[in-house]
Amino acid sequence: MHTVDSPVFDADNHYYEAIDAFTRHLRPEDGPRVIQWVDIGGRKYHLLGGQINHAVTNPTFDPVSPAGSLVDYFRGNPHGKSPLELLGTPEPIRPEYRDRDARIAVMDQQGLEKIWLFPTLGMVYEDALKHDPGAVVLLFRAFNRWLAEDWGMAYKDRIFASPYISLADVDEAVIELEWALDQGARTVVLRAAAPVSVMGPHSPAHEMFDPFWARVNEAGITVVVHAGDAGLSSNGYSPEGFSANFRRGKVTPSIKMFAIERAAHDFLVTLILERLFDRFPNVRIASVENGSEFLAPLFRKLAGTARKMPGYFSEDPVVTFRRHIWINPFWEDDVNEIVDLMGDDRVIFGSDWPHIEGLPEPTDWVTELQKLDSDSVVKIMGGNVSALNERQRPA
Repeated sequence: MHTVDSPVFDADNHYYEAIDAFTRHLRPEDGPRVIQWVDIGGRKYHLLGGQINHAVTNPTFDPVSPAGSLVDYFRGNPHGKSPLELLGTPEPIRPEYRDRDARIAVMDQQGLEKIWLFPTLGMVYEDALKHDPGAVVLLFRAFNRWLAEDWGMAYKDRIFASPYISLADVDEAVIELEWALDQGARTVVLRAAAPVSVMGPHSPAHEMFDPFWARVNEAGITVVVHAGDAGLSSNGYSPEGFSANFRRGKVTPSIKMFAIERAAHDFLVTLILERLFDRFPNVRIASVENGSEFLAPLFRKLAGTARKMPGYFSEDPVVTFRRHIWINPFWEDDVNEIVDLMGDDRVIFGSDWPHIEGLPEPTDWVTELQKLDSDSVVKIMGGNVSALNERQRPA
């Protein structure tokens, strides 16, 4: 484990949801429409809208593969092992994955002062219910009440859990945002996807969602756009469905390996193209666990668009992007390149702990920052997230 001389704020930690995370506050009569547990062949699965969901192989997370199991794979797989081989033997779920006091004890060992905390299952369940926006509302209203009880929104001023917001119903999204603000939330989290309402999918910057963005703008809370199941189609190039290859007992390269970056690219650039930040100049977006290698071509395309459409943008759209959006690179990305593109005040550290594709020890990421000066390291490893963690009053 590496040490950092300044306080470390990890912008990407996760819990593994409790067994009743989605059902504790869900009315039993809503279960068939929304979510239920079912036992198949001695294994438990979730039914979402009456359909078995296979987003993860074991939604009970007991047992679960150790944190960072795939670190060698993402470092280039020097020993040529298959991802399934690298996963190793699952272990009984650890207390710190579900208990906030146990988590703080582990944070002390890891050298983490504070963390942002995000869902695991919660990031991949909206897409399965997108055909029923009302069910989406019920699912995440219940889920967020569990989150408040088990983790809190600002526990001991160290663990900052993020309520999940869906824009499937904008009026309900505003209600849920108000509830999150009342609970002391420092962030809210959305998936990187076009919201699907009863009128179908629309851009997240469509004017129909302006009531939500207006309240975000007024409150100054940071909106996190986090990796999840964005529902991107492979258009026949690969089996559809989240984690489809894992379900088939193998992992082979396919276009789905690019889905996270594709989803983030489309979401973020749409906010710029549809001038969301002109309407709401106090909105801050943090892109977490979406990677960063899409930025260079995105910036080139934005610059080209601005040249082709003089007068459409109020300023250089790349400047707008850098002002309003913070980027958490994958730990295996070239951080130096992203700092050159975004500036050291717009890059944030996140370990994805304790997920299998994250780092076994969060602060190991500092080894990727060796070419940066000490002031930049301080910003990236904690200072930038600390600023985002505070509500920002409109100018």
